[in-house]
Amino acid sequence: MTQNTKAAPRKNHDLLYSLNDKPGFVPSSFAALQHVLASLVGVITPTLIVGGVLGLGEHVPYMISMALIVSGVGTFIQCRRIGPVGAGMLCLQGTSFAFLTAILSAGMIVKNRGGSPEDILATIFGVCFCAAIIEIFLSRIIHKLQRVITPVVTGTIIILIGIPLIKVAMTDIGGGFGAENFGSLDNLLLAGIVLFSVILLNRSKNPMIRLAAVVIGLLLGMAAAFFMGRLDFSGLSSLPVVAVPIPFKFGFQFDLAAFIPLAILFCVSAMETTGDLTANSTISGEPVTGPVYMNRIRGGVLADGINSMIAATFNSMPSTTFSQNNGVIALTGVASRFVGIYIAAILVIMGLFPIIGGVLQQMPKPVLGGATLIMFGTVAVAGIRVLSHAKLDRRDMMIVAISVGLGIGVSTVPDVLQEFPKTLANILSSPVAMGAVSAILLSLILPEQKHEEDEAEVS
Repeated sequence: MTQNTKAAPRKNHDLLYSLNDKPGFVPSSFAALQHVLASLVGVITPTLIVGGVLGLGEHVPYMISMALIVSGVGTFIQCRRIGPVGAGMLCLQGTSFAFLTAILSAGMIVKNRGGSPEDILATIFGVCFCAAIIEIFLSRIIHKLQRVITPVVTGTIIILIGIPLIKVAMTDIGGGFGAENFGSLDNLLLAGIVLFSVILLNRSKNPMIRLAAVVIGLLLGMAAAFFMGRLDFSGLSSLPVVAVPIPFKFGFQFDLAAFIPLAILFCVSAMETTGDLTANSTISGEPVTGPVYMNRIRGGVLADGINSMIAATFNSMPSTTFSQNNGVIALTGVASRFVGIYIAAILVIMGLFPIIGGVLQQMPKPVLGGATLIMFGTVAVAGIRVLSHAKLDRRDMMIVAISVGLGIGVSTVPDVLQEFPKTLANILSSPVAMGAVSAILLSLILPEQKHEEDEAEVS
C-alpha cells in the first residue's frame, strides 16, 4: 500500500453527514444543540471558579458573557478555516481547564500585593494575550515539539493541573472560601445531590442523557437550592440587557512570574489540540497522515493560539478545542463542519445577554463543587491515562515521581520557597510550572534506558 493510499480519506458508513456536507436547518440545529449541551459547563465553569476564588463577583456575569461569545467566534474560525487559520473540521472551541491552576496563581500574585479586582483581571488577560503568542509560534513547528513535550512530560503536567483543582472543588463543596457555614450538612447535601445525580445519569444507557449529565445535575442542584432558599435573583434587574464586548475592558498589565507557567501550558495545549484533532479526523473519516492532515493540525493549533489572543482581548480566559465534542460527532453521525456555524451562533446569542451569567453566578458553591469535583478528578485521571500509554521504565518513573512530588509539594507547602528571589518563588510556586520544569529538565538530562527486549535482540 502506498503512502498516498494511506493518507486518503476512508468512507465512514456510520456518518450521516461527512465533513463537507451541508445538512438542512433542522438536523444542523439539533446537532448544534447537542454540542452546546456537551460543552456548556466546560465553557462557563472556569470563569465561575476564578471569579469565586479571586473575589471578582461584580465582573462575573460580564466575563461569562464574554466566554460564551468568544467560544462562538473561536468555533466559527476553527470550522470555517479562514486562510491558514483553523482546522476546517467540526471543532468546538471553549475555555480551557488546563490553564485554571496557573491563572489562579497569577491572580493570587496580584491579590497578595494589594491589587484590585481590575488589576487582577488586567494582569490575567495581559499575560494570557502574550503567552498565546507561544502557541501561534509552535503551530509552525508542531511536528518537532513532540521531541521535547513527551507523553511522560505531558501526563505529569496534566496530573498537576487536576490535583490542585480538587482542593478548589472540595472547598466549594464545603461552602466556599470564608463561608460562615463551611462544612454544614446543607452544603454537603447540595453537593451530594449534584454528585450522585451526575454519577447515576452517566450510567444511563441513553447516550443523550450521558452527554447532558453534568448540565442536568447542576439543574437539579439549583432546583434543590431554590427550595432551600439558597437562591437570590433580586440583583439581576441591575444587569444590562445586552453585553457589549469591550477590548481590554479592565486594562492590560504584565507579570513575568505569571507569564512563565502560562507559556509552558500553551506548549502542552498545542500537543493536546493535536491529539483532539487527530481523534476528530479519525471519527470524521478524514486522513490522519499526509499533507492534508498536517495542514489541519497546523491550522487548528494556530487557531487555538489566535482564539486565545482574541479571548484575552475580550476579557475571557484561554481557549482550546474541546475533546468531548468528538463523542458528540460519533453519537450523532454528523461531522459536517457547517454545523459549527450553528454552534457559534447559539453561543454568541447566549453570550449577548448578561442575565444568563447573572443566573449562573447565583449557583451556590456546593452545587458547583459537586460537579467540578468530578470534572477536575477527570483531568487528573486523563494525565494518568496519558502515562499509562507510555511504556514507563525506571527512568520515566523517577521523572514522574520527582516532578509530581515537587509540584504537589510547593502547592501544599509554599513557604519552602520563601528564601528564593521573589520573582523566582512566584514562578515555582505554581505546581504546573514546578512540575513542568522538573519533568522537562530531567527528560533532557537523564539518559534513556535500553529496554530489556532491545538488549536481548542485540545479544
